Amino acid sequence: MQELLSIMRRLRAPGGCPWDREQTHESLRPYLLEEAAEAADAVSSPDPSDLPDELGDVLLQVAFHSVIAEEAGTFGYADVERAIVEKLVRRHPHVFAGADVSGSEEVVTNWQAIKAAERGGRVRRPEQRVPAALGALAREAKAQKLAGREKGAPEAARGALLAATQAAPASADGVADVLEAVVAWARAAGVDAELALRERTLSSLRALPDDAGLTS
Repeated sequence: MQELLSIMRRLRAPGGCPWDREQTHESLRPYLLEEAAEAADAVSSPDPSDLPDELGDVLLQVAFHSVIAEEAGTFGYADVERAIVEKLVRRHPHVFAGADVSGSEEVVTNWQAIKAAERGGRVRRPEQRVPAALGALAREAKAQKLAGREKGAPEAARGALLAATQAAPASADGVADVLEAVVAWARAAGVDAELALRERTLSSLRALPDDAGLTS
């Protein structure tokens, strides 16, 4: 990691790379999202070398942001590392502090309680608790969960989806109604709609010829 940070400092220094020197936290946002998405895709790649390669690109983003902040005097990589180490220890009292838990559900409950305590008991609004950069299907699933919508039975959710499809107008609102019902059906079936569609799209893309979509 120190070698990576040293490389980034050299790239950002006078006489380094003009493009790297121009970047800011804001300008790097699209790359952070893109690299994280590519790492997620690499999880299902048949080539085991794809994942470490893509994780390296994600780590590059961490180093890039850390060096930019280091230059501004706001924080450095050591702060990033220290924050996550302390957070993991703090949020796993059943591992590091001798607390007893009955299972994974209680671990999640404790995790949420500790998060709230870290904010001084302040409750964040729902839109603050669902990252805007998530895929639309993933955001809808989280929104339904925050709203307390029960998953229900898969067949009932399928019936609601069919009804929504038949009633939906051919408009943005109609499409949104159907997609909302699709997510509800996926939740009832125990399926992550975002990942399911990503996997299907990736399989479809891999089946296309290399020159698909190219014009002469």
